Amino acid sequence: MYRKLRNYAQYWPEEERGVATEQETRQKVEQPRLYKVLLHNDNYTTMEFVVLILMSVFRKGEAEAVQIMLDVHRKGIGVAGIYQREIAETKVQRVAHLAQEAQFPLMCTMEPE
Repeated sequence: MYRKLRNYAQYWPEEERGVATEQETRQKVEQPRLYKVLLHNDNYTTMEFVVLILMSVFRKGEAEAVQIMLDVHRKGIGVAGIYQREIAETKVQRVAHLAQEAQFPLMCTMEPE
């Protein structure tokens, strides 16, 4: 039977014989640019509200939210998260909306990482 299969190669044109062994080339896909979402300190927004924002908008656990809030309080700014551009924009808008509803001047911005 092997002898029969070996003879079938003569029926394929030369240019089709190597098709199965050609390697496919793939283009490298670039990762999307990431953005840091930053919370800025002010003298009016309560620490509790900042923790609430971090837990509800950014899905942080309580301990991590408190740590970020303390960074904001002590350093003047804190990184709430790192996201793709559209997600970061949505989170910035959500924080601005919630802060306005609660009548706090909490500022939230984003910058490229």
